Amino acid sequence: MTYSLSASKLQTYHRCAKSYHFRYEQGIKSAAFFGSAALGTSLHQALAQIYRDWHYQTPLPDLTWINACWSDNSKGLSDAQAEEGQQILQGYYESFIANQPAIAKPVAVEGKVQGHLQVSNLEFSLIGRFDRLDWYEDGLELIDYKSTKETKLPEPAELDLQMGLYYLALEQRYQQSLKQLSLIFLRTGEKVSFRATPEQSQRVYQMISELAIKLRSDEEWEPSVGKHCDRCTYVKYCPAKQTNPEPVPSGGKASKQLQLVLNL
Repeated sequence: MTYSLSASKLQTYHRCAKSYHFRYEQGIKSAAFFGSAALGTSLHQALAQIYRDWHYQTPLPDLTWINACWSDNSKGLSDAQAEEGQQILQGYYESFIANQPAIAKPVAVEGKVQGHLQVSNLEFSLIGRFDRLDWYEDGLELIDYKSTKETKLPEPAELDLQMGLYYLALEQRYQQSLKQLSLIFLRTGEKVSFRATPEQSQRVYQMISELAIKLRSDEEWEPSVGKHCDRCTYVKYCPAKQTNPEPVPSGGKASKQLQLVLNL
């Protein structure tokens, strides 16, 4: 039985091993903060269609194609959202398509990648998702669209973990290394790229090795106190934040049973 790992799982473990244990090993559900994601979802779907379904018989699509893809994917939005989304896509077209000599067909859009890693006799499945994956002679570019109003960059350490995991998984899947990860902020037309390195994949391997030891030995998952505690769902159960922490709810996953399965 394989143990699934995603970038978000590794980022949680990096922030606090105790939080990771509460969420993924003991199965305590976390409180979520939901906003209106309908516009963002429609934008992602329209961009996927723009690149996936374009015939590529001519170098560049025109705005007619962009608007047609938006029409297909904006159903169910309010009139204000539909108009805003159309303006965002037209801005994207001007910034990333119209000024190019041609657009290349991506390797994949709205895809997922899965790799495998064996550490300490445990089989790990590395799982990731991406909005677009482009191929270059010297490596792959993974593109993530951001539709949020705030242009916020991820923490460097957490970005390294994400890129390291994708580096390992993409190399297995495509026999080509990750060259860079690019964030495209749809509302501002900004593109921020981060160079991928083999050192990032090595750090991910080391972290997975550390995690494997915890899974096998059932040793204490020590909490890490920091700013992230302010938004942590599990503070009331945490011995590092509470003198008398609340008992962990029953009914979650049995951590020890999972480890026994992994040891088979």
